[in-house]
Amino acid sequence: MKDGIAGRIANFFITSKLTVLLMIVFMVIGVYSSFLIPREEEPQIDVAMADIFVGYPGASPTEVESRVVKPLESLLSNIPGVEYVYSTSSKEGGMVIVQFYVGEDIERSYVKLYNEISKHMDQMPPGVTMPLIKPRAIDDVPMLGLTLWSETYDDYQLKRIADELTQEIEKVEKVSATHIIGGRNRQVRVVLDKDKLSSSGLDFLGVAEMINASNQQMTSGSFDKDDTEFLVTTGNFLETSADVENLIVGVQQNQPVYLNQVANIFNGPELPVSYVSHGFGKGSKLAAEFQSEYPAVTIAIAKRKGADAMKIADVVLGKVEDLRADLIPDEVRVEITRNYGETASQKVSELLLHLFGAIIAVTFVVMIAMGWRGGLVVFLSVPITFALTLLSYYLLDYTLNRITLFALVFVTGIVVDDSIIIAENMHRHFKMNRLPFKQAAIYAINEVGNPTILATLTVIASVLPMAFVSGLMGPYMSPMPIGASIAMILSLFVALTITPYLGYIFLREKEKKGKAPKVEKDLHDTLIYRLYAKVETPMLENKKVQYIFLGATLVLLLGSVGLFFTKTVAVKMLPFDNKNEMQVVIDMPEGTTLERTAVVAKEIGQFLSTQNKVVNYQNYVGTSAPITFNGLVRHYDLRSGSNVADIQVNLIDKKERKEQSHDIAKALRPHIQEIGKKFGANVKIVEVP
Repeated sequence: MKDGIAGRIANFFITSKLTVLLMIVFMVIGVYSSFLIPREEEPQIDVAMADIFVGYPGASPTEVESRVVKPLESLLSNIPGVEYVYSTSSKEGGMVIVQFYVGEDIERSYVKLYNEISKHMDQMPPGVTMPLIKPRAIDDVPMLGLTLWSETYDDYQLKRIADELTQEIEKVEKVSATHIIGGRNRQVRVVLDKDKLSSSGLDFLGVAEMINASNQQMTSGSFDKDDTEFLVTTGNFLETSADVENLIVGVQQNQPVYLNQVANIFNGPELPVSYVSHGFGKGSKLAAEFQSEYPAVTIAIAKRKGADAMKIADVVLGKVEDLRADLIPDEVRVEITRNYGETASQKVSELLLHLFGAIIAVTFVVMIAMGWRGGLVVFLSVPITFALTLLSYYLLDYTLNRITLFALVFVTGIVVDDSIIIAENMHRHFKMNRLPFKQAAIYAINEVGNPTILATLTVIASVLPMAFVSGLMGPYMSPMPIGASIAMILSLFVALTITPYLGYIFLREKEKKGKAPKVEKDLHDTLIYRLYAKVETPMLENKKVQYIFLGATLVLLLGSVGLFFTKTVAVKMLPFDNKNEMQVVIDMPEGTTLERTAVVAKEIGQFLSTQNKVVNYQNYVGTSAPITFNGLVRHYDLRSGSNVADIQVNLIDKKERKEQSHDIAKALRPHIQEIGKKFGANVKIVEVP
């Protein structure tokens, strides 16, 4: 037989010493790449999205919509590459959300957005503020959350500690942003006495203008003296509460009127605009010791694009531990209320374990059919394929996440096919003993080489189109078909280079001296042939059986397809993930006070504290909890006001419970919504996708 392309490739590698070196190099580089590839929960979604905030002081929502938002929508819709434009209008301002098509260059898209808005600002009504353009990306979702809480410190003191801690965390490399949720800032508050103002001949507006004028510093010129230029600055910023108290705000009967004569000055925490508290559920070991809710402040930490969430989380937590001695008092506790680096590492480790289990299972099946020698050939070939695939992930700037690793698990049964086909045919020809071992190996590879190449390309052709799915799911799912296709191409490469070498070494069975050669059974006498012939022969020889078989196959096919239309089978893009967290979103009627909303959140919190599956929870009243991927899409980070609240619920680890997080959410939902109904609140349990 004339050597084909498969035979020529195999002929070069089958006895080459270079093959062993390549095996070692491929494994070392692949394993090393697995440590270099960043780990995260979700794949990167590179889609240009931006929020545009516009202020229109004094305008009603209707005026904002008609005079600002609608013209802006029309303007932005004409930008090349824009797919969707959404908007919302509120009192004195509006927001427009712009999403470009998948595949549009992100930097150029933002430049076009800035240019188009700047070019048409002259068409905006007088009084409209310059639009604020805020790009959105999946890395805006905080990957680490640290909650500071204490029995003795209030939220004002916790906020000051959190401010200093945040400055240290921001020094960590590849930390992109930090955000402090909760706590009160320091504020010098001036409460004017209207009777004293009236007797002094002053008014509110005049006093406010005097305070603003006194809190300024500016350059007022320069002068030269002795060949030296001196710069002159006038005024000074207010630095202490005493500076504020001693401000002169007017003159009466040729005597100065000081601010402390007409007002009370308070130096301390600002008036609360939000409340954050921390509590424990029955799933925590601290529940018996800490049975109440305690003032808290949460630090949300986001990473840069492409950074390893696990490594950054470890570095940040290490730094926080080091700062306990100098910065964080003993009375202040730090609770890790989110760690996507740890969960990403767990998911990657779990999928790698499943991958290894799949390789062992395939090897075991091959051993049953071909003996331990054939199993060993497959066992050594498949890891090399996956090692090269991990190297390709690193070169393509992919991250290790549930989608890229699922691609490897998905193709495990496929990538072993090439090596099994080559190894099995070599094994068969070695048993026939008609040619010398090397010639028999090349002959066997030539027999199945071209069909193997064609079969691999056919499978790739069926999987790869998934990479061209449009919309946001395109970049989310594309690592799976691309990764699977790369793995199959590499499996073909390994099957034509490494497998022939391994098969040539391990599949040859030398005849032992003094022992008669083993007589092989005739194919027709084997059990598997007899069973197959018993089932297949009637289908080939009996027309009635053929029609019955084809009819039954058609009925089953139509029945399975009909399950989707009858909704007997639920259709979802992704299955429910068993997360260790969920959120409770509370919306009270407009005009509800902050304290009333806090009562609702506290009562729901008290119910959560009785649940065995809840480790801890954080109430965020008047502000939003650290956003998840779901919150990023729904813009939950913009939730604020006295009538809104979020509760972040952290469950016990999924390894310690039998129930899925979705089942826990379904069980909690009616009880929590019943509490909300008593107060007229709209309460939703939001699961993390």
